Amino acid sequence: MAYILHIDTATDNSLVALSRNGQLLSAIENNGQRNHASFINNHIDEVLKAAGIGLPQLSAIALCGGPGSYTGLRIGLATAKGICYALHIPLMMHSRLLLLVLKEFYNNSSEYEFFGGILIAREKEYFFSLYNNKLEPVVAPAHFTEDELTNVKQKHIGKILLAGDITDVINNLFQSGVTGFYNKNVVDAKAWASYAFQQFNCNSFVNLPTAEPYYLKQVYTHNSKKNN
Repeated sequence: MAYILHIDTATDNSLVALSRNGQLLSAIENNGQRNHASFINNHIDEVLKAAGIGLPQLSAIALCGGPGSYTGLRIGLATAKGICYALHIPLMMHSRLLLLVLKEFYNNSSEYEFFGGILIAREKEYFFSLYNNKLEPVVAPAHFTEDELTNVKQKHIGKILLAGDITDVINNLFQSGVTGFYNKNVVDAKAWASYAFQQFNCNSFVNLPTAEPYYLKQVYTHNSKKNN
């Protein structure tokens, strides 16, 4: 019996969920909440209680590793690592770009040649990844400018379904092929539960001490001003 705790604090729309053998048992979504640290532990307790189990019964944790909010990703990773260390259980980290396409992949794997996850990084910059209809990575998750994304699209001609932040620019860029759009930047808990269980059975775990969020873009910090 594999109980997996799922944690996604990459954006304002967070998710804490619990699955058993690939089936979703309970989930709590918190929309528009930036202070993840104030509620994540309570939500973990709630999903465990809803399933009638305690922390010691967990088999692994599945974490959305990013890209996303710098602070949110650090909170999620710190929480997941703490539980993994305490219980001596493994950690799985999954790209948000992959998680966004899972529901559409499971529902439409025979209809499209490629499945792409896309998120807005900033104006004319995107986080993007592309997978074939076996969910194998064709374009690894990375940061792209608009021009770079155009070049990627030209190299992969085929029927593509995109999931994530679908703007008019993205719509126009990919219209050259027969393309579907799933305009929703929300991780589907049921699809993630199924995928995480498959990865758990394949022992697809990260190295706990060295695991870091998938920022995909350099994090800029400002030096504090020093008094002369």
